[in-house]
Amino acid sequence: MLNAIRDFFERNLSPGGTEQDEAHRLRLAVAALLLEMTRMDETARAEECSRVETAVRERFELTPEETRELLALAEAESKDATDYFQFTSLINRHYGPGERVALVRELWRIAYGDAILHQNEEYLVRKLAELLHVPHSQLLATKHQVQGEG
Repeated sequence: MLNAIRDFFERNLSPGGTEQDEAHRLRLAVAALLLEMTRMDETARAEECSRVETAVRERFELTPEETRELLALAEAESKDATDYFQFTSLINRHYGPGERVALVRELWRIAYGDAILHQNEEYLVRKLAELLHVPHSQLLATKHQVQGEG
């Protein structure tokens, strides 16, 4: 299973190719981080999964087939085998500070999607914010914004 996951990400996230390929890989990297959030608490709740599926399909302009494949692989991947740096380094190369803050805000929205913030969800948002070079003050500001939305 880990080989299938690795093959998928190497095929879709590896460097090189056209500008369009790079944009596609970037969307997949962001989607992978969003999907990982659903796996942080004890059960992937329908609210969180639905929010991620919509974001993956519409916001990142993935085909239904890519969405299904990515969701299936994310579910199968163990959290110990996840390498966030491969995703965050790609995002850091292409996203400006505002876009990275917006991504952290979306991570908080998914974490709060079921109205329960699990400690592992908070840990993941904080870890990813650090890897995305989002200042702590903005991490907290986005958290409070999302809490205010609910």
